[in-house]
Amino acid sequence: MTTPCSTTTAPARFLLLGDSHAACIGQAARAAGLPFAGGPVGSGREFLGPFFDTDGTEIRFRASEGQRLYREFLDALDAGGLAGLPVPLVCTFGLSAHTVAVRQNWDVHRDRRGDFPESFLRSAYFSALVQAVIRGALAFYDHTAALGLRVVAVMPPQRVPDMSDARVFHAAQDVIRDEVAARGVEIVDLRARVTDRSGEQRPAFCLPNDTIHGNLAFGRLVVAELLDRGL
Repeated sequence: MTTPCSTTTAPARFLLLGDSHAACIGQAARAAGLPFAGGPVGSGREFLGPFFDTDGTEIRFRASEGQRLYREFLDALDAGGLAGLPVPLVCTFGLSAHTVAVRQNWDVHRDRRGDFPESFLRSAYFSALVQAVIRGALAFYDHTAALGLRVVAVMPPQRVPDMSDARVFHAAQDVIRDEVAARGVEIVDLRARVTDRSGEQRPAFCLPNDTIHGNLAFGRLVVAELLDRGL
């Protein structure tokens, strides 16, 4: 899902950068005739640890394919870099909570019964661990804040694959949301609109035969939210 999905038949309204969760956003924007530039530039796990370098103003993705797509998207906007970006940035970097919640990575914190200690998932220690995991994404949002960009981040579909721990997923995404928002990023949070009573994403918003992604209907809700915000 790293295929570019830009549409630039009219002046772009935003730049979309993200992982595979950005795909349905781009598809929905394209279906609605909403001009934008961008799309996925890699998989979710690529944007947790350090994934870019910077000279203080411009960034360079460490992955060659990500860098190629990034430059292609900027060219579509006639932009030299993020500094002075003429449109808002819509982003999903670091918000793929299922990658943070991979079950085996948290086994060391369980007791002999396989449970987490009481209040562990609400603790400052847990928050610090999550922040360490997504330090690359947080560095990116620190950079966009320093440049004075308007950034809108989209929280992920509420889907927890078997490889991930649901309790960690839900606790981690709250930490991620708060840390990203603390960097001046606007958050699109559709949880109340797309989940059932258990907190899981309703089938109407799930990509069929897939355990992680949202579908076009989910993307349409995101695009509607972006339009409501003036993008």
